[in-house]
Amino acid sequence: MSEPRTTHLLYLHGFRSSPQSMKAQKVAARVRTQHPGVTWWCPQLPPSPEAAMRMVTGGIAGWPRETMAVVGSSLGGFYARWVALQTGCRAVLLNPAAHPARDLAGYIGEQTAWHDPQERFFFQPTFVDELRVLEADIARLGANQPATPERLMAVVAQGDELLDWREMQAFSAGGTLRLLPGSDHALSDFDDHIDAVFGFLDLRP
Repeated sequence: MSEPRTTHLLYLHGFRSSPQSMKAQKVAARVRTQHPGVTWWCPQLPPSPEAAMRMVTGGIAGWPRETMAVVGSSLGGFYARWVALQTGCRAVLLNPAAHPARDLAGYIGEQTAWHDPQERFFFQPTFVDELRVLEADIARLGANQPATPERLMAVVAQGDELLDWREMQAFSAGGTLRLLPGSDHALSDFDDHIDAVFGFLDLRP
């Protein structure tokens, strides 16, 4: 028996990013035009990982677990894996950050937002500790809920200039993998992959 179609879709952006990101906008536009019956939420995430996941958990508290899905890019891909393990929902990871506590430890201090350089925030040392807690959650829950091709999809670019594609591949092990020989961290060629992403998500009209 086939799984029920997705009725609720969550999109989680990456570090220093926003709902204005290219991929978030493309997904939002397609949901709006082709799947108007789907509940869509792409929140602006706070810099604190703990606060971000608390906000997301609260926002999806009333969503049906069996027909919700999450898409996440970069740090949002890491968050999406956490959400999927917490809820059992389907997830699509776009160049997911596999070891964000390690990688973002060098970004402690004042940062600017990609889509509005006038907007600044302070990335605190405690945020790295919060990421370590989430990483431990993923390791623990993932050991008991191994990824399957039906529940997890990852789009991983070997040309990613920020993240190691081998680590991203390992982070997504067990799921459906779309490994790109080139591309980049932003997935500038996202138009070439959006059909596959929506095919996996199987949204209702």
